[in-house]
Amino acid sequence: MTEERDGLHVTVQPDVCIGAGQCVLAAPEVFDQDDDGVVQLVDEAPEHELHRDVRLAAARCPVEAIGVVEP
Repeated sequence: MTEERDGLHVTVQPDVCIGAGQCVLAAPEVFDQDDDGVVQLVDEAPEHELHRDVRLAAARCPVEAIGVVEP
């Protein structure tokens, strides 16, 4: 999944996710986990004020299942 807003691209790789939950702790408005603990992208186009939280979530992911690409 990929979405763009204000130049920020957020991607998730559910098949790589190990369910650590660090993304949800860092940015609960953007990420969630399914019943198996696998990452789900809740808001594909987070508002600018959430960009810092999204970057933090990506940095905390132990298996790099979250990607953030900025121009």
